[in-house]
Amino acid sequence: MENEDFSPSLTPPISPYIEESLSELSHSKPPLFCCVSDHSRDGGRLFSPDGYIGRGSLKRLLLRLDPSPTDYETDTVDLFGFPWVTETALVESTKLLFGLFRQQLHRLENLIQSSSHDFGQASSVHFEAEEIRKHCVTFLLYVKVFISRYLEPSRGMDNGTVHPYEKLEAELPSVLLEELHATVLYIGKLQDLPSNIHGAFSIQNQGKLLPPSWHLLHLHLDIHWSILEILHLLGEKMLGQVVYAHQFMNQTGENLTNISLFEEHCTHLLCDLVGFAINKYTKVRPTDALTSCHYLCNCTKELWVMIIHLLDHRSKASHTEFFWSYVNKLLRILLEGTHVDKTRQHFTAHCKDPLGFSWWLVTHLAELYQYSRNGAVEGKKVEDNWSFVEELLKRSCDNQGGVLEEQLRMHLQCCLTLCRLWDSNVKTVTSLWEYYSKNLNNAFTIPWLGLKGLMSVSKTPFSMLELVKSCCSEQQSPDLYRMANSFQIFLRIVALQMNKETTGTHPWKQIKGRVYSKFHQRKMQELSEAGLMNFLSLFLVLAATAEVEDVVSRVSDLLGLLNPSSISTTQKALIWRGLFAFILLYEEKGLDIGVLADQLSVAFQQAAKEFYLKTTDNTRKLTLWTLLSTYIEGVQEVFETSSYLHLSEEKLLNEGFVMLLPACRESELHTALGFLQTVLARLRSVYKRSSQSLQQSHTAAAQKAPSPFVAKERHLAIAGALWRNFFHFLKSLRLSQTPPPQLADTAAGFSLLAVDMPSTAPSDLQPQPLLSIMQNFGWDEMLNPQLVSRYLSHLIQNSALVASLSGVGSSSYQALSVRSWFRCVLQHHINVTPNADQTDIGRVAGKGNADQLSELTRLVFKLPEMEMLLLKAQIEQSAVKVEPRPALSLFIKAVGRAYASLQTLAEKSAMVSKALEYAGDILKYIKPYLVNKGPPEGLQLSYWTVGCLVKHWALILATSKAQQLLFRIIDCLLLPHALFQQDKGIPSPMLSVLRDNLPLFLQGLSVISTVSQTQGAYLKQQLRNIIQQYFGRFLPASPSLSAIVNHPILLALCESSSSPRTAQLRRTVLQVITDGYMQFKGHAPPPRLASILSFLHEVLRRSDDSDLTSYTEPLPAVLKCLVLVNEPQVKRLSTETLQLVVEHCQAVARGGPCTQLSSVLRQFLEEHMGVYDLQVYNVLEIVAVLEQSIVIGLIPTTSRCLRDTEHKRGLGKNTSQRNAYKRLLSHLGDEGQAEILNLDNE
Repeated sequence: MENEDFSPSLTPPISPYIEESLSELSHSKPPLFCCVSDHSRDGGRLFSPDGYIGRGSLKRLLLRLDPSPTDYETDTVDLFGFPWVTETALVESTKLLFGLFRQQLHRLENLIQSSSHDFGQASSVHFEAEEIRKHCVTFLLYVKVFISRYLEPSRGMDNGTVHPYEKLEAELPSVLLEELHATVLYIGKLQDLPSNIHGAFSIQNQGKLLPPSWHLLHLHLDIHWSILEILHLLGEKMLGQVVYAHQFMNQTGENLTNISLFEEHCTHLLCDLVGFAINKYTKVRPTDALTSCHYLCNCTKELWVMIIHLLDHRSKASHTEFFWSYVNKLLRILLEGTHVDKTRQHFTAHCKDPLGFSWWLVTHLAELYQYSRNGAVEGKKVEDNWSFVEELLKRSCDNQGGVLEEQLRMHLQCCLTLCRLWDSNVKTVTSLWEYYSKNLNNAFTIPWLGLKGLMSVSKTPFSMLELVKSCCSEQQSPDLYRMANSFQIFLRIVALQMNKETTGTHPWKQIKGRVYSKFHQRKMQELSEAGLMNFLSLFLVLAATAEVEDVVSRVSDLLGLLNPSSISTTQKALIWRGLFAFILLYEEKGLDIGVLADQLSVAFQQAAKEFYLKTTDNTRKLTLWTLLSTYIEGVQEVFETSSYLHLSEEKLLNEGFVMLLPACRESELHTALGFLQTVLARLRSVYKRSSQSLQQSHTAAAQKAPSPFVAKERHLAIAGALWRNFFHFLKSLRLSQTPPPQLADTAAGFSLLAVDMPSTAPSDLQPQPLLSIMQNFGWDEMLNPQLVSRYLSHLIQNSALVASLSGVGSSSYQALSVRSWFRCVLQHHINVTPNADQTDIGRVAGKGNADQLSELTRLVFKLPEMEMLLLKAQIEQSAVKVEPRPALSLFIKAVGRAYASLQTLAEKSAMVSKALEYAGDILKYIKPYLVNKGPPEGLQLSYWTVGCLVKHWALILATSKAQQLLFRIIDCLLLPHALFQQDKGIPSPMLSVLRDNLPLFLQGLSVISTVSQTQGAYLKQQLRNIIQQYFGRFLPASPSLSAIVNHPILLALCESSSSPRTAQLRRTVLQVITDGYMQFKGHAPPPRLASILSFLHEVLRRSDDSDLTSYTEPLPAVLKCLVLVNEPQVKRLSTETLQLVVEHCQAVARGGPCTQLSSVLRQFLEEHMGVYDLQVYNVLEIVAVLEQSIVIGLIPTTSRCLRDTEHKRGLGKNTSQRNAYKRLLSHLGDEGQAEILNLDNE
């Protein structure tokens, strides 16, 4: 009924004058459930500050304190809008107050039915519902406070007169119990609320306006909890007296008491909460079981926590049932599931997976035990429920029950969480082991998980040990369901139970016998690969958490039960990985690995021997490599993880490698050498650290380390095993044409090992093992250049190695390294297959080799000897390029400049020796290119390098020490025998690169032939022979400007036309051309005369030599061409050349007589006037046009030649010849006219 309906019929139980002061009374807000709170205001607490835990209500309840000490201190209290006397209201008006309370509930229910979705009314509806709820929770709080403050245990009443109030007061507990029971019946179960009310649980917004359904739902929670509180308070105040309800009986027909009502209501409330959890569980995926909570909102979570504390508190105080007892009874009803009516009586929701739900709910309830009565998470001991969990384990591990792996993972994940929260329980492990011992061969996979659901056999010993460590870790991954199968989760449970602190017998002693007893010979032989993996994982966990040596001993015994012939290679490889994992565990614990290492070494040597035999077919070898690579990976991981290498690790580096390495193919050798590099680097690192431990013995790390003397002994043993079983094979590979790239890295590792521990090297490398190794792998000229460049890059900048070389007195190591670099650059293109750069592999390999050579170049130029050389040559370090070819050019120039700057003969002699040491046998280096006539890049590099050498080292090559090298260069590259054989000739690729680089040779040889003191004449003749051979080969058939200007001999003359060495070369070239290419055979002109004249004209045009010999030397031949050849092109080129000579002679003579030119022309007149008089006059006319004085000077000679010709003929005057001569004289001024008169007067 509405408030307005009953207010007129009620008379307030206090006088009206008090109403005036009611507005002045203010009470604090009562505690209530509130899951929609302002987290910024409450500091992110786990529970609402307005709730029962946040307000301290639960704490005061358990401590028997006043429920609300600051409230209801006044004489009156406002309940449902009316004032009441605080100390008597509940006694005098119990039924009335509870009637008003139920009336408010009815109002709120009606408000829900009448409310619409109109947002305009949302505010008023919210505040009205909030006000109704406030009235109700205020009344409930008042009831608690009244019982706590004013209720007294009933006393026996005298037969005398009793005051009516005292009678009411004595009846209050029973009346109160009846009203509470009536209220329970009125509100019903939470599960029975309409779905629209339950929907309020899903409201997640943080808004200020909430629907009335939300208020009603949370008011029901308030009422259910408050009834438990009131009943508990009632029992506490009655001092153990049982309160009976006179008008009611419970469901069993017995009288209703405060105790029975508490238990009944608590059971119903837990049924409701479990029912809500069932509905929640239907939406939970197995993968999210631990992250999906069982409560619908924080209010139900808070309710669970308070019930846990209240029931366990009552159990300890009154020996009643504790919380787990209530829950277990309800879950057993679900698990049995045989009585459908009984199940529906408790739970309206249907549970499809009672077993999984029970695991899930128990786990999450156990986690709630961590919350204190203040709402804080505490690390205190948690009340366990192992007895019920053991029942769950039996059901989960029942093979007849049909529990799938996907369910079992979730069950064990929950069990693992419970093991972390609760005390040790070995029975958990033994129950699970009974199941897994029968199913070891199972893969424990989940098909719908895809690849993640497949069982993974660990690929390496380290990963196997890491898996075990993850099992022993206290941290639990939220993705454990996907990451680990149920057996691995079982291993986590085993590890957790083994590590639990117990006061009694250690769990290992209880588990040990159960585990060991399950393995016998037949069981071991039945194990599949998955079974072996599970077997090894189990014993690794036991070894990591218990007595490792005892466990390993048992594992060895059990593995010895296996029949070797019936074990597959993959199974054997798995066993080896497992044994290596035990070795890694030994390393962590600082135990000697000798026994296990011997066991593995024997098996490895047997496999390596079979792998080595030529009778073993390739298929079998592939199978064996799987096993052998497992051993290699295992040994590598042992060395990588060992801290001090003092636990007999050398036993793993046995004679099996002597047989294995020679039988390896390329990919297999790559793996083996990579392993060897790791072992070498690790040994050196640990050895250095242990050597420093004597100076750092005070540090904590050093105190944990073994004795330096013990460690050194073990390190020397390891080094000896490495030299003995590996180095000989490396030496056998060094002269291979295509050595594996890792050979250089590994050889460098041995070189550094020789620096650190020289005494361990074999006798054939003593007494200076480092020098011997560097000779074998870095300085030997037979080595592959890629091997050398990679090897030296590791070493030449290593300070320890440099100090060691200096210590043994090796001062030439820098020069030897420079020579090796020089050879590597020259032979960079050797072994490059045709079109290799067109494939991806070829491009990658080529780029890798180029990068390696660039790195070596950079390091070589940082050698002290190279830095000093650049300093002498006055070349800045910044000019150095890492690209090999520019760097090589700079190096050659630096040597030449450094030599030129020297003054004394001794310094020069020493520099010549050093330069020859740098260059080495350069012709031997480039011989592969010459023999194979390629590749083009190699030929080009070879001729260019030697050309640069001849040009820039001209002064060095002119010395007697270097003449032998010079003569070989001329004979091999410039004047080879094939050049003089008509049927062979020089191959076109070589001729092409000669054309490109001939200028370098010519320029250098010109200087050498000039300065050489012993072989000057011979070298000049050789220079003429070279010019003679190649001038015609590179001369075009017809004159072409581009062909002429790019002629290599012309390019050789263009570097600096005014330098003395260029002038000398020019004279030699002109002499060779004149003598060899411009000689007429009778009247027949030489071949390609036009091209020759064009070349000659270009040479003279570019010359600015002050010595006229360079110009007059070819002039007779040019004049002869003018006389004897009528071809227009030849005449034009001859005329232009003549003009060029005359003009240059004029410039040199500077107005004076040019006697050399006149002499040449005079000789020309005397030789040709008798036969070619007219042609001679034409030539003189050309000269007269250019320089009249020269021809005037020739008039006497010309006239004499004319008369001599006429005299020889004996026919008198030759009129036609005289007329031609007079025409010439007519152009010669007065002198010409005078000679004409003389001729006429004869």
